[in-house]
Amino acid sequence: MNPLFVIAGYLALLVLLGFAASRFFAGTSQDYFVASRSIGPFLLAMSVFGTTMTAFALVGSTGEAFEKGIGVYGLMASWSGLVHSAVFFFVGVRLWAVGRRHNLFTQIQYFRARFESDRLGYLLFPILVGLVIPYLLIGILGAGAVVAGVTSGMFPTTFPSTGGAVPGPLTGFVVCAIVLSYVFFGGFRGAIWANTFQTLVFMLTGLVAFYLIAGQLGGLRSAAALVAREAPHLLVREGQYGHLQFMTYFLIPISVGMFPHVFQHWLTARTARTFRLSIVAQPLFIMLVWVPCILIGVWAAGLGLDVPQNAVLGSMVALIESPFLTGLLTAGILAAIMSSLDSQFVCLGTMFTHDIVIHRFGSHAVSDRGKTWLGRCFIAAIVACTYLFSLAEPRAVFGLGVWCFAGFAGLFPLVVGALYWRRATKAGAVSCVLVTAAAWLMLFAVGDFGRREVLIGGLAPVAVIFAASAATIVVVSLVTRPPSEATVAAFFPGSRPKDSDAANPE
Repeated sequence: MNPLFVIAGYLALLVLLGFAASRFFAGTSQDYFVASRSIGPFLLAMSVFGTTMTAFALVGSTGEAFEKGIGVYGLMASWSGLVHSAVFFFVGVRLWAVGRRHNLFTQIQYFRARFESDRLGYLLFPILVGLVIPYLLIGILGAGAVVAGVTSGMFPTTFPSTGGAVPGPLTGFVVCAIVLSYVFFGGFRGAIWANTFQTLVFMLTGLVAFYLIAGQLGGLRSAAALVAREAPHLLVREGQYGHLQFMTYFLIPISVGMFPHVFQHWLTARTARTFRLSIVAQPLFIMLVWVPCILIGVWAAGLGLDVPQNAVLGSMVALIESPFLTGLLTAGILAAIMSSLDSQFVCLGTMFTHDIVIHRFGSHAVSDRGKTWLGRCFIAAIVACTYLFSLAEPRAVFGLGVWCFAGFAGLFPLVVGALYWRRATKAGAVSCVLVTAAAWLMLFAVGDFGRREVLIGGLAPVAVIFAASAATIVVVSLVTRPPSEATVAAFFPGSRPKDSDAANPE
């Protein structure tokens, strides 16, 4: 029971941190949704990294390496380190400047204004929500799988159907309730504080877990020799992936540029200089998390573990003989998972409040306090909806995450066109969104709704979705009427703004 006591203590500490953040809540909707745009470099770097390192990065990468080998690092982590920093610089800073200038809260507000289209906003809202929900699901499924692996055999009479392990739905319920508690009261400031704390926790505990698990296997040399002897096929550079599939996976990390919750994090920055640490540190942070997880997955294959993909990380942590350390490391894994759930929940509440209710009825129809409560109520509804979805037949965390990111990557041409191409039009934007949604849904259905992988001529699905999206916005924009001069002037000022922060991240 000691591991559970440690986990429970950590979760209680997290709730207290959330309530402490709520004490600094200014009582305004702007503070609830974007923390009054007052976040500094360290909190921004930690919270953005925390919200991008989900169950996909820990539970998913470990399970995928267990089946496909060390090629998972080249497939995802090496691309992500470089691409994320580039997106933060070329997309994040510019969106922050536009958001500050026009007092924006959400992506949809930006695209509506940039393309002079109310309908685009109503079209984007369900698509973005639909893509975020699988992202939320991988967190809940990952948390359940890890705790189940750690508690296997602990409750043989209470949970006989799971081999004595705490059932995934129970873990998911607890995680959802705790995240909801601190975002409900603390808003985005509470999420950022919790993200920062949890990012530090899971980075530290991840390294400790790596060291301790390696010790259980006799050290790094012994662990490597075990894999070379028992599963040498997992040590191939490209793993079990085809060459075209391996190369086209570089498109997956560009999805970060269209994550609604990352956009909202960017809007909380105090100045453009705040982005510096995020841009520089992101590749290092990714390496520190992904390398241990992938090696642990490969070691598990060398041991010949017979467990589902999602349960590999939890089963390896359970090898550690100290119950206290097992509980502490499990808490660190949960920290990584929960550090993304909170931002996503707040983001969806923000979009519903500003992009649906306020946009439809006007800002004066709802009081400032009412806006906050609208966001809270929608967040509670999304938490409940996501939890119910998690009760369905589980999917592999890595595979479901890749499908989710492929959809956001398909929308990336939309934000690039909006930011860098004056000629991008409303019709081009709407067509881009429709084509992306149709291509993603079709391929997702072909993949049995996330149960299996799909390749098109050896290419990952993201390559087909991205190509169709990019071609659509270019072709349709070229044959339709350009945006008005007033809109172009508002979003593409001819001279550098006087606020050097808004014009130059340096």
